[in-house]
Amino acid sequence: MGGCYNIYIYNRQGVCLFYHEWSRPKPVKQGAGTPADDQTMMFGLFFSLKTFAAAIDPRTDTKTQLGTPLRIGESCTFRSFRTNNYKLHFLESPSGIKIVLNTDPNARDLRDNLSYIYGLYVEYVMKNPLYTPGEPFKCELFTRNLFQYVKTIGL
Repeated sequence: MGGCYNIYIYNRQGVCLFYHEWSRPKPVKQGAGTPADDQTMMFGLFFSLKTFAAAIDPRTDTKTQLGTPLRIGESCTFRSFRTNNYKLHFLESPSGIKIVLNTDPNARDLRDNLSYIYGLYVEYVMKNPLYTPGEPFKCELFTRNLFQYVKTIGL
């Protein structure tokens, strides 16, 4: 799992349902402060990038105002960005679930891998009769299968 740093799963309202880190050289308290602050800032980051990408989309005649919530699948789709220290991969499902995976900056496009992770979420979390939709979760089957899958991702 050396190339995957951490993962966030959010619902459509921006609640972080799941978070795990495999490798994070700089602790949260040196950056965001608390894990909750980190999760809020991450949601704000990709929300802003998504609306910015839609606002400057050269193929769309009508432009949305920055900060305006977009319908899922509306306008152009933000998928990833890279810095010198990491690459953020983003997937938004039709149900509004958002998955963010931070990796080594040289990682390839992981769109298909995020779709597979979403399938794990549906299979082990959403189909679990004990799960309350929209609430943060701890699901051993999901976590175990996620960890096994992440080990197989060739970056």
